[in-house]
Amino acid sequence: MTSPTLSRKRAQALIESFRNQPILVLGDLMLDVTISGVVERVSPEAPVPVVRVSKENATLGGAGNVVRNLAALGARALPLGVVGQDEAGRRICSLFKEQGLPIRGILESSTRPTTVKSRIVAGRQQMLRFDREIHTWLSGEDQRTLGKRVRSLWDGAQALILSDYDKGAISPGLLEDLLPEARKRGLIVAVDPKMRNFSGYQPVSVITPNRGEAARAMGRQVESDAEIEAAGRGIQEKLGHPLVVLTLGEAGIAVFEPDGPVTRIRTTAREVFDVSGAGDTVVAVLTAALAAGASPVESAALANAAGMVVVGKLGTAVARTEEILDALS
Repeated sequence: MTSPTLSRKRAQALIESFRNQPILVLGDLMLDVTISGVVERVSPEAPVPVVRVSKENATLGGAGNVVRNLAALGARALPLGVVGQDEAGRRICSLFKEQGLPIRGILESSTRPTTVKSRIVAGRQQMLRFDREIHTWLSGEDQRTLGKRVRSLWDGAQALILSDYDKGAISPGLLEDLLPEARKRGLIVAVDPKMRNFSGYQPVSVITPNRGEAARAMGRQVESDAEIEAAGRGIQEKLGHPLVVLTLGEAGIAVFEPDGPVTRIRTTAREVFDVSGAGDTVVAVLTAALAAGASPVESAALANAAGMVVVGKLGTAVARTEEILDALS
């Protein structure tokens, strides 16, 4: 395994080439709510801390966070997904509009609520998270409508990102319906996977499992270099030999090219505050770089640097150009 470098000049040129590049993002849209405050005492009612709330903030999560990361680097991200006919769904659409992003690819469903993840944070410490969600697949009608929305937007697109959080938006039927046609159109199809759909991610161009997802997919631990290599090659065998970019947390990224060597990209030491949404950043930057003509290793190196940036921030966050360039330095 080698450990390549990416120069600041080359990285900047790649990011500049993202500008106005059309990339579709299909997946589970979520509203991420952060309730922030301070802890000054323990509750007299139970042995739990009392958080005195100072502010509440809502941001785009899940597939919406992938969109945010692309938009922050100048790409023309086109969100596709499902929200409920509720206040959280309306808030997601409003947040997209505030960022100048189109919402014509977003379906309002009468049969499911919007996924909301709420975090209570004191200082820089997350105290509790509670989720409002369901995991059932889309109804047949919603699935057909969402498929039509995808087809209405992919003319001229360079890539399609599948942001699968296992909330039901990306169903086996939708994958079977869209993926063969996406390949015929020459789209780069990148997927941030979940186990329930794993065998259905065919054909795709690139898949970005983390260590835990790779271990579950292969039914074995993924710790040593030999185990990492076996897992990456095994995933390629399962899915028709796509590019596999295996994210390994503080150990960096392993890149498995379909007909090439395994390349290991290390991280530099930095303090980790929150890993929420780091996978969103990685798949966003990786896909944009591939669509811009970067090599798999260059794309992964850029994505690795972006991932290092966001784990140093609290909550779901984006990596901006100068931050990525500084991380590479």
